[in-house]
Amino acid sequence: MKTITISLIAISLFLYSCGNTMKEKSKEQSETVTHEEHQHNDEMKSIELNNGVKWKVDDNMIIHIRNMEGDVNAFKVKSTNDYVALAEKIKSNIELLTSNCTMKGQAHDELHKWLLPFIELSDEFSDSKKEQESAAVYQKIETSFILFNTYFE
Repeated sequence: MKTITISLIAISLFLYSCGNTMKEKSKEQSETVTHEEHQHNDEMKSIELNNGVKWKVDDNMIIHIRNMEGDVNAFKVKSTNDYVALAEKIKSNIELLTSNCTMKGQAHDELHKWLLPFIELSDEFSDSKKEQESAAVYQKIETSFILFNTYFE
C-alpha cells in the first residue's frame, strides 16, 4: 500500500509539474493507478516515434534518466543491500525527473508511456524482499532502458 501511495504522489507531481497537458483519455488512465491491480491498455504500451525519429527529451529531464541508466548499467551485485541502494538511487532520480518536467505536447505524452510503467517497475524493485525477485525486476529495468533509447534521445 505504501508503494502505491508513493507512486500516486510521484505521478501526481509529474502530471502537476507538467501543466497537466495530457488528453482526457490519459487522465482517465492515470486515475486507474489508484487501483491496486490495474492493467495498462494497448495504447499505453505503444510508444510512437516522431515521424520516424526519436523524441527529444528536455535537457533538464534527460540528465536524470541518464543518471538512472548509468546506475543500472554500472550495477554490480555483491549483496542484497546493493539492490536496496540502487532502488534508492532510482527513486531519487525519478523524483528529480518529475519535479523538473518541462515537456509539453506529444513528446510529453509519449514519455509518459515509458515513464509510468518504469515508475511501477521502480516501486516493484523497491518492494522486492528476496534477491532472486530483485534480480528479475532489475532485468526488466534494464530492458526498459533499451525501450527508452529506442524512442527517445
